[in-house]
Parts: sequence; C-alpha cells; structure tokens
Amino acid sequence: MPRFAANLTLLFTEHAFLDRFEAAARAGFTAVEMLFPYDHPPAAIARRLAASGLDLVLFNMPPGDWAAGERGLAALPGRFDAVAEGIETALAYALATGCPRLHMMAGIAEWRDARAMDAYRRSLLHAAGRLAEHGLDLLIEPINRRSMPGYFLDDVDAAAALVAALRAEGATNLKLQFDVFHCQILHGDVTTRLAHLLPLIGHVQIASVPARHEPGTGEVNDAFVFAELDRLGYAGSVGCEYNPRGATGDGLGWLDAHASGPTRL
Repeated sequence: MPRFAANLTLLFTEHAFLDRFEAAARAGFTAVEMLFPYDHPPAAIARRLAASGLDLVLFNMPPGDWAAGERGLAALPGRFDAVAEGIETALAYALATGCPRLHMMAGIAEWRDARAMDAYRRSLLHAAGRLAEHGLDLLIEPINRRSMPGYFLDDVDAAAALVAALRAEGATNLKLQFDVFHCQILHGDVTTRLAHLLPLIGHVQIASVPARHEPGTGEVNDAFVFAELDRLGYAGSVGCEYNPRGATGDGLGWLDAHASGPTRL
C-alpha cells in the first residue's frame, strides 16, 4: 500500500495546530503535510517535527491575502514581486524543516488570458530556479472550480502539458500534484490518468468524492486507486487531505485497513 501523510490543516483539528504533530504521530503517521505553516516560526515547526519523529513532505507557498479571497498570486499580472517574496518566505520554512517540495497556487484568473498565462509561466520558472538551488521540487495542482470558483488551473491534462513544456525549458524540478478528489470531479478516469502522467507526478492526495471525507466513503474505489499506485511503482507519499466527518481518530479505520505502523508515511 502507499505511504500516507496526514494533512495537519484538515486533520486533528481537535487540537491546536502545533499539538497536531504529536496527535498524528500517536495515530501512527510518520509524515505530514499542511496548507500553510506561516502562523508559526519555522523553528517551532521544526521542533514539533523532531519531537514527534515526523517528516514534512509538502506545504504551500504564501497564497496572498486568503481572507480577501486570494488563492495564489502566480497567475496574477503585476504581482510578481509578491510572488518572489513569497518564494523566499517558503524557502526559509522548507530549509528549516527539511521539506523537499513546495506547491505554488496559481490564483483566481482566466486560463485563456494571455497576460495571466505569461505571469504564471514567469512565476513558475522563477520559483523552479530558486528551489532547484536547494534541491527542492516545485509542484502545481489542478483544482476544480466547484471547490475553488475561478481558479486558474482547473484541468489536469492542461496542467500536465504545461509541466512538460516548462521542464523542456529547464525547469526539471517542476512536477504535478495529483489530487484524486479534484481529478474525479474535473474529469473522472482517475487511474488511467495516473498511469499516463506518473512520470510528471511529484505528489498524490486523496479524499472521498463528492463530500471530501475519509477515503472509502464516496463514489471512488479508493482501495483500487491505492493498489494501482502500487502496481505503477509510485514511491512518493499520498497526502490525506480530507475533512473528517467527526473526530479524526474516529475515522481512521480506513487507514488501518490499508496500512499499519511505519507504512503510514
């Protein structure tokens, strides 16, 4: 079975954020991911990781003013300086915590807007270059517009084509963040896309469809997806980016059925 990582933004919310590391470790996880760590100093995150014996496998670069509705800045014309500043902030956290990959959100913009596309490509190439200096991967994630209306990057195949094109331009550390939840809503045909796009995929995430709860509670046969990841030889983490229906621990039966002990990475 794949190695699973707890998303601490969504899981274990019964605890204060810094206490979620210990809760995840007690539940059997040996790695975590999160949306944004920026409410706490890098050293505080690093201390909690070390104390709990956890690895941080993914987090997002600063998204702009989330409360005001911003969902990333990379595709917004005129915001490159803020993008570049956010990259440096994220790098400080990645280097302090040993996180090997970062996700850059695109923002609310139209895919067909040439200015937005130019801004996005510039942002990605700059970010990929800065992260490559430290041996880190840059990820982009297609997000369905039902969950995030107006999001710029809302097509898995288009995202994969862009990754391939920019890798050909030298951004070889740019990879696709493949979220089963978003792919199913956008397109379906999840495992065929997994097989086709595996060489470009740097991280996988899971949640049930349509309610975004625990795997195994929706329309997708998640056990089949896990088995297919094994068959394909996927060696990365699977982020558990779902909203628990109740207390996180009460809903981890699915995990016990698919992994135990050190395989919960």
